[in-house]
Amino acid sequence: MRRTPLHEACRDAGGRLVPFAGWEMPVQFAGVIAEHRAVRERVGMFDISHMGVLRLRGDDVKGVLQGLVPSDLQRIGPGEAQYTVLLNDAGGIRDDLIIYDRGVIDGTAEVVTVINAACAEADTAWLRQQLEPQGITIDDRKGDGVLLALQGPEAPALLERLCGESLAGLPRFGHRDLTIDGAPVFAARTGYTGEDGFELLLAREAGIALWQRLLIEGVAPCGLGARDSLRLDAAMHLYGSDMDAATSPLEASLGWLVHLEMPHDFIGREVLEGQTAAGVSRRLVGLQLEGRAIARHGYPVLHDGAVVGEVTSGGWSPTLERPIALAYVPTALARLGSTVAVEIRGRQEPATVVRRPFYRRA
Repeated sequence: MRRTPLHEACRDAGGRLVPFAGWEMPVQFAGVIAEHRAVRERVGMFDISHMGVLRLRGDDVKGVLQGLVPSDLQRIGPGEAQYTVLLNDAGGIRDDLIIYDRGVIDGTAEVVTVINAACAEADTAWLRQQLEPQGITIDDRKGDGVLLALQGPEAPALLERLCGESLAGLPRFGHRDLTIDGAPVFAARTGYTGEDGFELLLAREAGIALWQRLLIEGVAPCGLGARDSLRLDAAMHLYGSDMDAATSPLEASLGWLVHLEMPHDFIGREVLEGQTAAGVSRRLVGLQLEGRAIARHGYPVLHDGAVVGEVTSGGWSPTLERPIALAYVPTALARLGSTVAVEIRGRQEPATVVRRPFYRRA
């Protein structure tokens, strides 16, 4: 198992460590429900240093990268970012990622991308194969540094106090270079919880020092368990569960990422154009279960007694105090209010297709 620079700090803070995507990561500290509520009500922090962070540089780097994603990268400018997906030739999703436009640095255009830990090596090799022949250089932006997520309604005021400047002008998906205790910090107003917050990239020692300072400030350390329950509340996709290489963004209800009106070509475009014209046969939907039984990944979804789909993510929502799930169902059953059942331990538990996200902050 690989270990992040915060491994010892997480263990000292009471983190219970488990294997995850080749890394030893904390699954919980005080408990999933307590950590979940800390982020919803106050502020929490996560060690996400297992994520991959790449720097891409070269003339027209966004234009070259455009050939790999269905989202129009010309819509963002320096200091802005785009959530999108990498596609294969069949229109399936290789990975999801965030692309940060850094503008021109030292005379060369630059973007930074954050990719999933489980896909980091494969993504890096594939991006190099696709982009380096076109003059784009790719290197590891994180190295042995720390990537830390500070999330919750109190996160902006806390970060402002730490860096000594106002963040009022930094929008969602905006990013900026800050300084905390004399150390440079790449700060992005992004996250995986459905709350306001930031993802902070620092050098190793500065990141360890910031973690310790945040503990002193009373910020709750949070693990993978709360990260999963929080992102499920917000109906944020988990790669490998809610989408994969055999799933298109249109099937995964990520059609808002597909900008077919742009003139640029990209891998998988022809397939997505065909799906747009003909429609897709299944869609990812949000389900609210009527009882207290928990739907888990892989559980069958039924309609009129027949299996019609499958749960991809599910759990108990500490925010809503009810079980919720994401699942693929036939397009005809994807309408709001449609009723289905989920087979849980031999019983058919009633469920209703509801609007996503399940939770939206005020």
